[in-house]
Amino acid sequence: MKAAVVRAFSKDLSIETVADPNCPDNGVVLEVAACGVCRSDYHGWTGEHPKVQHGSVLGHEYCGTVVATGKRAKHKIGDRLIAPFILSCGDCPACHTGVSNTCAHQVVPGFGAPGAYAEYVAVPFDHNLVHLPDTMSPALAAGLGCRVTTAWHALTDRANVRAGEWVAVHGTGGIGLATLLLAKMLGARVVVVDVVDEKLAHATGLGADAAVNATTTDAADAIRNITGGGAHVSVEALGIAATTNASIDCLRILGRHVHVGMPAGSGMMEINMRGIYTKQLSFFGTRGMPAWKYPTLLEMIERGDVDLNPMVAREVPLSGASAELRAMHGPTPPGTAVITDLQN
Repeated sequence: MKAAVVRAFSKDLSIETVADPNCPDNGVVLEVAACGVCRSDYHGWTGEHPKVQHGSVLGHEYCGTVVATGKRAKHKIGDRLIAPFILSCGDCPACHTGVSNTCAHQVVPGFGAPGAYAEYVAVPFDHNLVHLPDTMSPALAAGLGCRVTTAWHALTDRANVRAGEWVAVHGTGGIGLATLLLAKMLGARVVVVDVVDEKLAHATGLGADAAVNATTTDAADAIRNITGGGAHVSVEALGIAATTNASIDCLRILGRHVHVGMPAGSGMMEINMRGIYTKQLSFFGTRGMPAWKYPTLLEMIERGDVDLNPMVAREVPLSGASAELRAMHGPTPPGTAVITDLQN
């Protein structure tokens, strides 16, 4: 099969013919229909993720059709499925208590296992996979990837966002746009922060109530003025110290910070603990979404409760993934890219 392989960090992926994946006993092999290009992939591509090495195949936001099944597989050949990026074991205490996104035995394709920047991908623990609605395109399904599911879990489980609250979103990449669209569906008011006017205009066109350019104004101060005292919930969607502190500083007393952005490198950063202490803030980390929440989210999208199509800005071939990753060195254009041609 063709695959895009990491041969040198921060260099173009090598398009190679590699061995087809072996089918896991407890899972399936999917013929990949589409795979999202995510900023988490960027961290791996630049060598900042310990589980990505030379020879790795990235890709954790994927959907496809089953072409092989293991003895203990739950799905059958021909099933069209979408995969959570966290594949949980199903048997540990975390899985049994509904928090499978914290499973200690989890497998994440693209990070420690071959991913879906390839024509085929092996998927163990296939009980996590969910049938793809007939009305949903593979591009949108892959575009949901980790960004929409993580944003949905962050808003509904971690932050418990309520109608009428102000939600601040720091960063309008994939997760930021997903957070905006889902928060609006929940009845919240949303202010978005970025450093690119084009992306702020795009977010405003998708329903943001206010937009702040952090290069021309103090973002936290602007948000406190816009919201009349500070946001109730602030979502950090980039993973750096500047946006983390802006998120903390923009909150009102008893506000809730939700940290979604993957920190690069060691993950160490200096944050305003006095702000957390003085305002008695709640500080939540979040990663992924339990697999059992997928059907409800997909049904909600299928009913038209929220339109996530504007998130997918570009469909690219496998050979175009490198350009998308390179672009993440600096400000990126609005929307996300999805690989939909896995043979070129």
